Amino acid sequence: MRLMRLVPIYQEPKTSQKNHEHKIYPYLLKGLAITRPNQVWCTDITYIKMQRGFLYLVAIMDWHSRKVLSWRLSNTLDAGFCIEVLKEALATYGPPEIFNSDQGSQFTSTDFTDVLKDAKVKISMDGRGRWIDNRMIERLWRSLKYECVFLNAFETGLHARQGIDAWIAYYNEARPHSSHGLMTPDEVYANRKPNTKLAA
Repeated sequence: MRLMRLVPIYQEPKTSQKNHEHKIYPYLLKGLAITRPNQVWCTDITYIKMQRGFLYLVAIMDWHSRKVLSWRLSNTLDAGFCIEVLKEALATYGPPEIFNSDQGSQFTSTDFTDVLKDAKVKISMDGRGRWIDNRMIERLWRSLKYECVFLNAFETGLHARQGIDAWIAYYNEARPHSSHGLMTPDEVYANRKPNTKLAA
């Protein structure tokens, strides 16, 4: 279809709507060597195609290890499910040094950024339209959709949760990454150094 210049005509859900009244934070990762777990976390929202309609999926990933720390499905794009997933990751793993996202209104909302500020986390945001700035989680979405979502026509939210949960467990626990000498995300993350913020 690409060679013939044929494209499907349909409306895709827009997951990154900017709110011009929200504060935008600078991008802090340019030229930064990300060498350890909990140095940088990243997040993003994608849509999950169902047999009828779609759901929204948000996830938080540790940039260095590629480990998915928490995730949630929702049928709306309000900030609530993003805040829930952030609080769960912080409670389970402690705070990172930097948290990176796009400029979507869910992530620029004061309710979301206040959680990061309270945890003393530096906030970083991609340049507008710069998906490559958050490339680690974009690669996660690609793998998830091709290896799970597109192969399973999920009929209900329950089926989607079960399927995605099984795939993420496999991704974290059993799928090796060439960039880490074929170690899994769980193995790389487990070798992290103690978080000085928690020890203080």
